Amino acid sequence: MKLSVLVPSSLVREAEDQREATRKLGYVARAAAVFRANELVVFPDEDGENNWGGEFVETVLRYAATPPYLRKEVWGKRDELRYAGILPPVLVASTTADDSDESPALREGIVTEVGPDDRVRVNCGMQHPISLFVPPGMDLTEGERVAVRISSREPVRARIVDEPLPGFDVSRMDLTEALGRPDAGVRIATSRYGEPLSVPTLGDLTARITDAGGMTVVFGSPGRGLPDMLGMPPEDVADVEPSVGPGFDLWLNTIPRQGSEVVRTEEAMFASLASLTLTE
Repeated sequence: MKLSVLVPSSLVREAEDQREATRKLGYVARAAAVFRANELVVFPDEDGENNWGGEFVETVLRYAATPPYLRKEVWGKRDELRYAGILPPVLVASTTADDSDESPALREGIVTEVGPDDRVRVNCGMQHPISLFVPPGMDLTEGERVAVRISSREPVRARIVDEPLPGFDVSRMDLTEALGRPDAGVRIATSRYGEPLSVPTLGDLTARITDAGGMTVVFGSPGRGLPDMLGMPPEDVADVEPSVGPGFDLWLNTIPRQGSEVVRTEEAMFASLASLTLTE
């Protein structure tokens, strides 16, 4: 089941400074990790941006998604990451398995050197980069990220595998393009003006998501919801057909008893994904 989460480039529009903007993005990354999102896509909302736009949002989210042992090598020093030290740890489950686990831990590594005899040196969080065989049919270059299965640390036993990297991917994409992909699954727009989420609704929706192979959940930004971004009167949301606009299958109010005037994006993600990822 694929879970794609889409957030606008304006999601830190109300942050008073870069430190606060960075902190908010850290909670967005945490929500993506907690609910096992496969990808976090930043779509443009230039009209709603304030001091920090899409490039800043993508950079901080990509940094947060990078394992700590690779951050210095991958990112170095950048102005956008001035306050990266306050980001909460993401701790993706598949990268934190300890030596007592029965199944080998899957970790992300980066190729630091390409050597002879189909071997490369890989930094995957061990004390030093380790030399590994390149699987048949795989062509690796220096700086490329790879998935590594580690079955033992002492002695070191590990291998490069042709599997998706652990954690979630971060990218920037137009909203219509993201919703139009064949693996988008059920395309859900979250809005206080959508259909209230209820127990009966959730039961039917869970089955629908399972049949579709996943879902794409789209969030707005504080004080600027999806209807505003799309130029839609809020009262028209309930009557929008899937063929109209960027192509949502349904508009859903995932916090039907909202008690605060404004729900921040990171708060909406935790509240919404907690319900939408329930299993039958």
